[in-house]
Amino acid sequence: MTARSLMVMGTGSDVGKSVLVAGLCRAFANRGLRVAPMKPQNMSNNAAVTVDGGEIGRAQALQARAARRDPITAMNPVLLKPEQETGAQVVVRGQRVASMPAREYWARRGEYLPEVMAAYHELAETADLILVEGAGSASEVNLRANDIANFGFARAANLPVLLVGDIERGGVIAALVGTFSVIDPEDAALIAATLVNKFRGDPALFVEGRAFIAHRTGVPCLGPVPYFAEARDLPAEDVLALSALSTRPEPGQVRIVVPRLPRIANFDDLDPLRLEPGVSVEIVNHGQALPEADLIVLPGSKATRADLAALREAGWDIDILAHHRRGGRVLGICGGYQMLGRSVADPEGLEGAPGTSAGLGLLDVTTTLGPTKQLRLEAARSSLTGDPLTGYHMHMGETDGADRARPFARVAGEPEGALSPDGRVMGTYLHGLFAADAFRRRFIGLPPGDLNYDAHIDAILDRLADHLEAHLDLDHLLGMAR
Repeated sequence: MTARSLMVMGTGSDVGKSVLVAGLCRAFANRGLRVAPMKPQNMSNNAAVTVDGGEIGRAQALQARAARRDPITAMNPVLLKPEQETGAQVVVRGQRVASMPAREYWARRGEYLPEVMAAYHELAETADLILVEGAGSASEVNLRANDIANFGFARAANLPVLLVGDIERGGVIAALVGTFSVIDPEDAALIAATLVNKFRGDPALFVEGRAFIAHRTGVPCLGPVPYFAEARDLPAEDVLALSALSTRPEPGQVRIVVPRLPRIANFDDLDPLRLEPGVSVEIVNHGQALPEADLIVLPGSKATRADLAALREAGWDIDILAHHRRGGRVLGICGGYQMLGRSVADPEGLEGAPGTSAGLGLLDVTTTLGPTKQLRLEAARSSLTGDPLTGYHMHMGETDGADRARPFARVAGEPEGALSPDGRVMGTYLHGLFAADAFRRRFIGLPPGDLNYDAHIDAILDRLADHLEAHLDLDHLLGMAR
């Protein structure tokens, strides 16, 4: 194994680890290095399908794109997809292996370290540099035993660590210095440098702060890295970002409303819509009524029946039915598609207690959940506009019924999804469909525009790489890797 490696950990969640790794992937790829991202263990319901037929966290798919290589399951060998408040689906090397309560997973997670190490060595065969992202906070000493996400993996692979703190949330000096104080000394010995991220203002005012951090920790303090506002347009991994993604409607805009389901999944389906000029995408929280809109989108869900119950509890079923009676359109994607049908059955209790839930009845279809998860990249064609689509399927269950005779799209000539007889209620399992520029604008009723979504994301990654080149000594970072 000849690849060099560096692991990026954080003092907490949402300090910018994923964006930093994506930017470093692009920056070092621009220098001609073969770069591979990796996150040993991730927890997210925002996932992507890989070229080797599995699924990984959305952030690692974005990092692979930044590195200009195809996403593969080795880049995120263990993915946890929350299904309940205290339990998650466990995905290993891209495939579901079990659903576990949190307590059981934390007790057993050390069993997955061999899979994680095998993935790491697999990446090393085709990379000059592996950039590894940690998970959450590096200082959660209560979770250190059997850890495979942070120092447990770093120790197993003997990786140098870059510890990142977020100055925007305040207390960054205490967070960085305090991490050294609470973690095991052998873990602390792996930290090669600290980094101050998301800085706003005059960096000259933080010179003494950097010096203090370096003195107290005994390692260099890098940065500060200024806040990179365009990161907001990159696909988000954490559901915490949802509120920030919501936009206010303005006169003349196409108004799209999305109920925020408790177990919302793959919400990056909405990104191309919110970036389209002339469109507002409003994320509506529990306790608020769904406002009048041109289109309601029911997004994906990690637990369809539970989210359907939450939708009814919020009164959104009444709002959706009233919207349809007024002539409005409704689109359900994946779990949202299942909710629009007559019923959703889970006879094996895959997402909770076994049983059947009545759907919204806006589509004449029924769904039965099953243990086999369908994971595949797709090329399709819209039945509504005739435009080509690209995306992926990631769902458990089979949906059938009379409205399937009017498919939403066709994949290799075969029908996909369903349309109501009036054409105003639509369901599809196809994630990522709105990245297709021509389809997106025709579907929402806009003339051709200037947004090329894929090119826009690549341009942001290039600017992010330039941003890091300008504010970090990347030669020093590369020298830290081993």
